[in-house]
Amino acid sequence: MSDIVLETRGLTKHYGGVHALEDADFTLRAGEHIAVVGDNGAGKSTFVRQITGVEQRTAGKVWFGGDEVTFSGPIAAREAGIETVFQNLALADDLDVPSNLFLGRELIKFNLGPFSILDRKAMRERTQEALTKTAVKIPNLSNTIRNMSGGQRQCVAIARSASFASRLIIMDEPTAALGVQETAQVENIIRGLKERGVPLILVSHNLRQVFDLVDRIVVFRRGRIVASLAKHETDGNDIVSYITGVKGAEAGAYA
Repeated sequence: MSDIVLETRGLTKHYGGVHALEDADFTLRAGEHIAVVGDNGAGKSTFVRQITGVEQRTAGKVWFGGDEVTFSGPIAAREAGIETVFQNLALADDLDVPSNLFLGRELIKFNLGPFSILDRKAMRERTQEALTKTAVKIPNLSNTIRNMSGGQRQCVAIARSASFASRLIIMDEPTAALGVQETAQVENIIRGLKERGVPLILVSHNLRQVFDLVDRIVVFRRGRIVASLAKHETDGNDIVSYITGVKGAEAGAYA
């Protein structure tokens, strides 16, 4: 049985005359953590949006768990086992922590159609378990997201993904707006996912973070994958050379 969790071949996205993503060949194996890096506009987030069904690709194929897939949207990707932490977090500001963790997959106590009663006690208990498992500390679960710090909000989004991810987690710049302590907390969650064998795609500009956390680094430049390097076979200067185009000027796609 193949250990390939996710594979893309020729993944392409055009917005009119703009070629945001071109012929991206990519492979993620069981338990592997891969960083996707590149300058602004290099195609990183576009790549994630095609995988998760946020947008429909112009061309190319995606396989997940050995099956060819075309997700109609993020909910379909989530139902297949892909949990994504987007830059905008997709949290409901006026809801508390348990309601956000179970948003779209609420636990029902009595199913009465449009008047169904939520099992808030079970949702609260499972939320506490999820936060404990991911080492996220939220003093008051009844607090609404609106009243939380940026770091707490990010950790809630990541805890939600880490709790329900059965097959793959994708994080798009999870620490971009966080301070040092909050960043360290998120990085510890990622290390915990590694210990649990949950595969991860990490989109990040932070090369220190990338070299601390992942197994392999995939570099995007101008919509193309120009390098795919094992962490121990490269260094920060090498990666920057690919990002800036000093290396890989004639690159095609890598897997």
